[in-house]
Amino acid sequence: MSNLPAFHIVIPARHASQRFPQKMLADLAGKPVVQWVYELALKAGAESVTIATDHEDIFSAAEGFGADVVMTRTDHENGTERLAEVASLKGWSGDEIVVNVQGDEPLLPIGLIHNAVQALADDKESEMATVACPIHREEDIFNPSVVKVVCDAKGRALYFSRATMPWDRDGFAQSPQQIAEDYPALRHVGLYVYRVSLLGRYAQMPMSPLEKWEKLEQLRFLHQGIKVQVALTKELPPHGVDTPEDLAALTKKLMTQ
Repeated sequence: MSNLPAFHIVIPARHASQRFPQKMLADLAGKPVVQWVYELALKAGAESVTIATDHEDIFSAAEGFGADVVMTRTDHENGTERLAEVASLKGWSGDEIVVNVQGDEPLLPIGLIHNAVQALADDKESEMATVACPIHREEDIFNPSVVKVVCDAKGRALYFSRATMPWDRDGFAQSPQQIAEDYPALRHVGLYVYRVSLLGRYAQMPMSPLEKWEKLEQLRFLHQGIKVQVALTKELPPHGVDTPEDLAALTKKLMTQ
């Protein structure tokens, strides 16, 4: 995209993980997981790529493979707070754009990053953007692990939920768990793009009741009336590294390419 606006990438790399402790440094086909993500991010054409961590081991490893790495506080609740600290430390202006690329997504398509950045740049009223794709499997609509999003006429998020939404009152009454072809919910993909000005206000936003119940941090923004543009992609991106089993499967895939 030759007309893509300038943007920064920050990779939050937390050491602790409930399902897979120390996964950022786990060996993936000869390199740490976070190094794969960093090298992928370098190809996206960002103004800068920064790893933001809270642990000396990740900091040292990142320095070792030549990354720009920042040590952040250990008390952040989520990656958004870590991004806000990095933006402050770097002195980025409020109108600059920052992409949160998860440190466990070594196969994230670069096109997805570009689409989300462009979506935010094209919508002057929105302060952040995210990504969604069609839901191809009916069982995903009823799966609480699959986060759904519904959008307004301008492509902005109306609500995110783990629940089945919207509820097809007549259709579900006749044929439970049968989804109509025009069912409007999309599957949320956890890639976020922010204007720096929003990150600067995030730390002062209290957790919303919606976020508390759904365990979805993006609901904090909707609760505060912040507009969230949703970029569309056709397919769900490749799975990241959430568990040791994911690591083994991804290693096998990379070794055979």
